[in-house]
Amino acid sequence: MRTGSNESTNRLEGRNAVLEALRAGGRSVKKIYIQIGFSGGSIQTILREAKQHDTMVSFVTKERLNQISETEKHQGIIAIVASYEYTSVEKILARAEEKGEAPFLFLLDGLEDPHNLGAIIRTANQAGTHGVIITKHRASGLTATVAKASAGAINYTPVAQVTNLANTIEQLKKKGIWFVCADMLGTRMYDLDLRGPVGLVIGNEGQGVSRLVKEKCDFIASIPMKGDIDSLNASVATGILAYEILRQRG
Repeated sequence: MRTGSNESTNRLEGRNAVLEALRAGGRSVKKIYIQIGFSGGSIQTILREAKQHDTMVSFVTKERLNQISETEKHQGIIAIVASYEYTSVEKILARAEEKGEAPFLFLLDGLEDPHNLGAIIRTANQAGTHGVIITKHRASGLTATVAKASAGAINYTPVAQVTNLANTIEQLKKKGIWFVCADMLGTRMYDLDLRGPVGLVIGNEGQGVSRLVKEKCDFIASIPMKGDIDSLNASVATGILAYEILRQRG
């Protein structure tokens, strides 16, 4: 769990992110700042939700919002929230068991860009994964930028942090989970059997999946590309591979 009570480290910015946090009900929204003069439909919906949760609302100037904004894209609204909570790998697996489904996980090896992390959490939610596992060191954690990029999915998608991803994969393999990582030199994803319990491993934006983690994976999948460049954005690659897995899972 991220710690600290400073408002600058615990916030959501943007109308959709704030609204989803209120609707999710799983996290405490302590206070909402709304720009003076803003009264559109989404703002009215947020005000209704805030009233139902007895959440304090303050109307402030645009200049005040700009001062406290981290993303510089607050859309006239910022919420001060409780620290983002990480779950455990065990709870992610229990979530799959409760749903009666074979585990489907995302594992991110040193992903540093918070926008990519947020987009991947959003994809994880839409693709029906049971959770996302990230590393504690040299990687992005759950921040306001991640929350905004996830478009509210951060409130519904469990995220676990681990110290050693290779060791985590070894432990999960003992539970019957197979692992596939993305690499341009791998086997075409269409030629792999990706059904059953599976963990999709995505690497760092610049370095890709680390050698040690790649060695732990059962499959290396490549995405067919016909363009003039040889790589895809990490979140885009995740989405393409995730939906191939989803297709094969039926």
